[in-house]
Amino acid sequence: MAKHGRATVTVCSKSFLGLGTGQAKAFGFPDLPIAVIPHPFGSRKRDEIVAIAEQCADDIAQLVIATGQAADAATGAGVESAAALLQVSADADEFNSDFMSRLWGDGLPLIAPTPARVERMLAKVRTNRNEVVACLAPGFGNATVELIAINAVMAGCRPDYLPVLIAATQAVAAPEFNLQALQSTTNPVAVWLIVNGPVAQQLGVNSGMNCLGEGFWANATLGRALRLILRNIGGARPGDLDRATQGQPGKFTFCCAENEAENPWEPLHVERGFKRGQSTVTVVGAEGTMNMNEHTKDAAEFVRVVGETMIHPSSNEYCHGAEPWLMLSPEHAEVLKRAGMSKLDVKRALWESSKMVAGRMSGRGLMRTQSSRKARYGEITPQTVLAIAHQPEDMAILVAGGPGTQSVYIPSFGNTRSVTREVILADG
Repeated sequence: MAKHGRATVTVCSKSFLGLGTGQAKAFGFPDLPIAVIPHPFGSRKRDEIVAIAEQCADDIAQLVIATGQAADAATGAGVESAAALLQVSADADEFNSDFMSRLWGDGLPLIAPTPARVERMLAKVRTNRNEVVACLAPGFGNATVELIAINAVMAGCRPDYLPVLIAATQAVAAPEFNLQALQSTTNPVAVWLIVNGPVAQQLGVNSGMNCLGEGFWANATLGRALRLILRNIGGARPGDLDRATQGQPGKFTFCCAENEAENPWEPLHVERGFKRGQSTVTVVGAEGTMNMNEHTKDAAEFVRVVGETMIHPSSNEYCHGAEPWLMLSPEHAEVLKRAGMSKLDVKRALWESSKMVAGRMSGRGLMRTQSSRKARYGEITPQTVLAIAHQPEDMAILVAGGPGTQSVYIPSFGNTRSVTREVILADG
């Protein structure tokens, strides 16, 4: 952003103009002048970049002179906090067409959020309906309990799912989760929900066979509801503030529970300082899933194969130092446990086996990594050996799924850290 006196101008590439204008409005600058540069420019030659920069400098100077003043920023201005009553058709097809035309839907059929349905949802929490749970980037809408409930109804959630969604909304707004980047990036990252503790069984959140697949009400609607919250309150609509190049199916729904009954170690929420009897939800910025079909019963061999599977030169994880996730099937977890390995032992072994020589990256990838990780590594050369995470403890392990020798590597967005919050029940 360029400033001169009281004049304020921002610079934005053409493909991100929608994001720029949307966030300007959210911050209270609906008329903010924007200097637009052509996209793409990452693949252009040096002389072309120089010419673009010279033209951009001229545009900025003209806009500053023309503007002459700037408004004070006002966060949370982009999305209304209060819910309004609308008259809609009782016909399901007409209702859905109406809501899709208002850009409130995800492309799948919605449930009409009637006052009666919303009230049934709100009865499951002790919190005031107008309480602001979080302010959600990139549109910086205020996520009140009532607005969360409305989106939960539209996603098909049962009323007792609401406390999980309130905790998840709080979690995604934590600074370390980096919601601003996740919501507006070209990366396909989606938010993955992990439910732990008694509430997982109470709500029927699947932790066993097909736990990341279809067929389970809680998994499907909890993940979907959070996506609608991020879309309708946070303002991340595809092609507008959400700039994902391709996206991924996890953006419809991405939710499971941990299979604590077959976990040979302490479950995720206990590892993170909660009591076993507490209920929690964890949010993860996940790029997708990679299945690993491995039949070995040798722990060292298993760790080597999994570590080598995690290595991929175009990864955000090696660029930034990340928090990669491994979803172990109970059978694979048992192989490691029988070898006498603790969860921390597994993390340390994976951290070593997944190291990658920086020279496997492209030239520009190496430049990005140098910019991001210079403080840790100093000068990064093609011979530098990069760890996928800053330290072994940053490797994340979850036990989930049913019978079978399949485990899942879930790469993270890189510049994000998962967040766990307690689920507060109305009768808790």
